[in-house]
Amino acid sequence: MITAEIRELFPILKQDVNGHPLVYLDSAATSQKPIQVIEALKHYYEWDNANVHRGVHTLGSRATDAYEGARAKVAKFINAASEQEIIFTRGTTTAINIVAASYAQSVLQEGDEIVLTPMEHHSNLIPWQQAAKKTGAILKYIPLQPDGSITIEDAEKTITDRTKIVSIVYVSNVLGVINPIKEIGQIAHKHGAKIMVDGAQSTPHMPVDVQDLDCDFYALSGHKMCGPTGIGALYGKKALLNNMEPVEFGGEMIDHVDLYESTWKELPWKFEGGTPMIAGAVGLGAAIDFLQEVGMDAIFKHDLELTNYALERMKGIEDLTVYGPLTNRAGLITFNLGDVHPHDVATVLDAEGVAIRAGHHCTQPLMRWLEVSSTARASFYLYNTEADVDRLVMALQKTKEYFGHAIG
Repeated sequence: MITAEIRELFPILKQDVNGHPLVYLDSAATSQKPIQVIEALKHYYEWDNANVHRGVHTLGSRATDAYEGARAKVAKFINAASEQEIIFTRGTTTAINIVAASYAQSVLQEGDEIVLTPMEHHSNLIPWQQAAKKTGAILKYIPLQPDGSITIEDAEKTITDRTKIVSIVYVSNVLGVINPIKEIGQIAHKHGAKIMVDGAQSTPHMPVDVQDLDCDFYALSGHKMCGPTGIGALYGKKALLNNMEPVEFGGEMIDHVDLYESTWKELPWKFEGGTPMIAGAVGLGAAIDFLQEVGMDAIFKHDLELTNYALERMKGIEDLTVYGPLTNRAGLITFNLGDVHPHDVATVLDAEGVAIRAGHHCTQPLMRWLEVSSTARASFYLYNTEADVDRLVMALQKTKEYFGHAIG
């Protein structure tokens, strides 16, 4: 597993919470930031802060180099064919909305199909609902197996010649399941459809190669992969992006403007209207440098080992229900403890210095499929250890004792 030296690079983890050393198990919501990212942001604001692209002065040139350098790092990190295929966004939500508002609404007609799964985050559901309402397209869902996974057979039955778009999460933020994106993409392409991948939970934890996946669009969020909040990226195949219209208009994204007509810049800038998230991009670039230095294969192996250790430890807690498959899953565990409300579980754990997430996790349709209103979730990352899992289990045992009347 990843060494303890990695943990030392995260200053926030050195504090006490409610009289206990902090155990942070909420990385699926947002990850913590290593000192390298914090210093990169500090350096930018202290030395390079200026607007990009338009200025010819030294600070403007340095800021532009840093911003476009970060784009190059994102492209290399997910193996895009060109830096022009990387659009900086506020995060995964914005990236999906761009595709749903620009590409989808330009190709969808009444009766066409958009294929999703019931496990999608609201960010990969509501934009498609809106696209369907505006175009007359139909939403279809690949059914879930009893453990929350999906099968290739069901994907083949759901995706048809009427399907124009398949949009699917790579790693579920509730079930932890790793979906067979490459195979589903092949099915989509066989029917002439395009595939959009929600990579919010996959990009921080495993190697991603968009060319190998042959996905048409891929979205990611920087704040889940050790980067700052408010920065993310949309990958799109160059031919598709070239034919798409921008969804935001104003400065930066224009080529020529007169009183009645305007033309747009080339990729990627036509999708980046206004002053961009310059510092965020710089921080994301530093986060990518950090993750590549650690190694994505090593991170994936660490998360898998820690999750398996946690699943084994949590078997000893009576009346604890774990959701999602027990194999082929990423570094998070969603659960409920008897009849204790997840918010109460999270409150008691917080009193013990253990931070988890509780609620519907922006997946209300999935909660209804699970026949619960909400769940608790512990999510792991490269800075977590077996000792953190042990603290989680101890805190859950205390919760069980505290709410003993509600268990069983």
